[in-house]
Amino acid sequence: MKKLFTIALLATGLISGMRATAQEKGEDKSKRPSPPAKVSQKISSGATVTINYSQPSLKGRTIGKDVEPMEGKVWRTGANEATTFETNKELNVQGSKLPAGKYGLFTIFNGEVVTVIFNKTLNQWGAFNYKDSVDALRINTRVTTVPQSTEKMTFKIDKTGLITLLWGTKKVEFKVG
Repeated sequence: MKKLFTIALLATGLISGMRATAQEKGEDKSKRPSPPAKVSQKISSGATVTINYSQPSLKGRTIGKDVEPMEGKVWRTGANEATTFETNKELNVQGSKLPAGKYGLFTIFNGEVVTVIFNKTLNQWGAFNYKDSVDALRINTRVTTVPQSTEKMTFKIDKTGLITLLWGTKKVEFKVG
């Protein structure tokens, strides 16, 4: 009887595990702790720029200590799957050319300097498989401190092509056109 009970218990666990895996494949990403977000803007150069990302929340945590970005480490610039940056036309990104296309968007925070990375590999989870050998472009910008804290990491794109990343009291901006 014990063997039969044990087998039934194991079978139930196995079936439950398979159902959970199947649900993950068709999961509702809006229910995640870091839900998906998207910002898209047609800028003055005529290009349409779109950023797809997941919004981590501070929840009382300290950036660089309890939550990313960590100093000197590649960050997916969001949560969950790597953030993507897409443009339908070639862009000038702070003086460097970025061809039309879709890119993984990563950053590295080093003190006041932030390296913004446009990587050719899409559909990766976090930055675990990030390879700099497939970077399309890297630019440097600065991080500033703002008085008003932003609880959920947020990207903004204005019509002039100014892209702003806000999270906590950190503000990172770079210009595309």
